[in-house]
Amino acid sequence: MQMQTQGQGGHTHQDASNKNVTENYLDNQSNKFYNIIMNLKTVLAANTINLNLKGSTKEEIINELLNTLIDAGKIQDREAAYNAIIEREQKMSTGMKHGIAIPHGKSSAIRELVACIGVSENAVDFDSLDRLPCRIFIMTLSPIEKTGPHLQFLAEISLLFKSAEKRQEILNAKTPEQVLKVLSE
Repeated sequence: MQMQTQGQGGHTHQDASNKNVTENYLDNQSNKFYNIIMNLKTVLAANTINLNLKGSTKEEIINELLNTLIDAGKIQDREAAYNAIIEREQKMSTGMKHGIAIPHGKSSAIRELVACIGVSENAVDFDSLDRLPCRIFIMTLSPIEKTGPHLQFLAEISLLFKSAEKRQEILNAKTPEQVLKVLSE
């Protein structure tokens, strides 16, 4: 049986213990938030950024982004990844606003969240919500059974790219390292 003793101010030692548990919980939540913020930097690397997309159609861009992930060793089953992306596109276009598209999908062939960024010199029609063509493309694939990291990554990307200044910095970047720097600021 646990005893509670009365301390100063009418608080019990149990209250103090609960306070410590609460503080530890908040610290853990803070760490989880930090991990979400760090998601971009941990998922993306210089070899997952292609600043020279050449495609002029949605399908060509998707294929170039998949090639970026394959070349980086992030996916092995290209067909499964392609099918996951196309299946999602058929449900609803992933062309967002402000010249950004976020083609994404889920596949049992993917073990952990993978992502890449591509930039095209020429704007490409991606059936965007604002009807404007896109130049910045962020592709992500994740396992079917893991929803959390996928949603966190998409939320982080959408928040980041609300900034017109960040979008312009990405378009102006000359190297993948410059893109990574913009994403980490």
